[in-house]
Amino acid sequence: MNYQRVYNFSAGPAMMPEAVLEEIRGEMMNYRDTGMCVMEMSHRSKAFIQIAQQAEADLRELMGIPDNYKVLFIQGGGTLQFSMVPMNLMKNGRAGYFETGAWSEKAIAEAKKCGQVDLLASSRDAGFTYIPDCSKLNIPQDCDYLYLCQNETINGVTWNTLPDAQGHVLVSDQSSMFLSRPCRVTDFGLIWAGVQKNVGPAGMTIVILREDLLRGRLDPQIPVYLDYQAHADQESMYNTPNCWAIYCCGKVFQHLKKMGGLCEMERRNQEKAKVLYDFLDQSSLFHGTARQQDRSLMNVCFRADSDERDTQVVSQAKAQGFDNLKGHRSIGGLRASIYNAMPKEGVEALVDFLRQFEKEA
Repeated sequence: MNYQRVYNFSAGPAMMPEAVLEEIRGEMMNYRDTGMCVMEMSHRSKAFIQIAQQAEADLRELMGIPDNYKVLFIQGGGTLQFSMVPMNLMKNGRAGYFETGAWSEKAIAEAKKCGQVDLLASSRDAGFTYIPDCSKLNIPQDCDYLYLCQNETINGVTWNTLPDAQGHVLVSDQSSMFLSRPCRVTDFGLIWAGVQKNVGPAGMTIVILREDLLRGRLDPQIPVYLDYQAHADQESMYNTPNCWAIYCCGKVFQHLKKMGGLCEMERRNQEKAKVLYDFLDQSSLFHGTARQQDRSLMNVCFRADSDERDTQVVSQAKAQGFDNLKGHRSIGGLRASIYNAMPKEGVEALVDFLRQFEKEA
């Protein structure tokens, strides 16, 4: 069968490494002589338990996750984590949040259902196009935790320097920058990431949680599936997990190790993002929308000189094999998500297209 794969710039679900997809295809009908696909096998089988254990071990190695942190594979996506975090961690009924975009906004809305939310800093005044100065924070002492979205996909901003948590537990939504660069896990009490952006197929989140935060949850009546302790006690198999996502993520973890680990991924991501940002900085038609020092390496947001021109770019780009360049429906514009799996040549080809579009405009 003849086909042409496109350069997929979607913010998620996003492209996966072709080498991983090829390996998955090779095991689709018969995983390691089991006579079945991973999608068909029991989550209690010896074959799948080995898959899950190996995936966790490889992730721990990639990130340097200490033994006193649990690694959980939980269904429900990021939206469920907006609720699970306050339900499990807001024991005093108060938490501090940083408002830097739509995803932190949604997290704030859910946390308010569980208790008091202190807005510690916000960039709403400029349409969430920058990360606010957090050098002089006024953090109430009884805050149970501080919460930030470390990379906001819609506006293309990222935290390059973490706020001083002043001894409080720091919680990070790392969904759109997970495994794109080294992470010192001990800076956080909890890290979570939806896997569909930079790791695997949609339908699962990875939660990395310090063990001392498990006990003594907010409400003993909390639904069992929303209790981190239930997942930790059963090693992410309280119920049938998203077996396929765990399997695919495990393949990606092994691929990243072969590529050189997270330091190498950061180098590559900086290199390919520079190609696009350098073009935008010198372009007379296009311009980036995020403040320069807060630009995301994963989600490059930009615009032409009009909404009509943006629409033309999306249409013509798709015809030439560059898909999903349309900005988020809430703000419009253009967006190129260039996660780990996007090769540098894909970004270079996009820049060649944009340069030619500008020339003919």
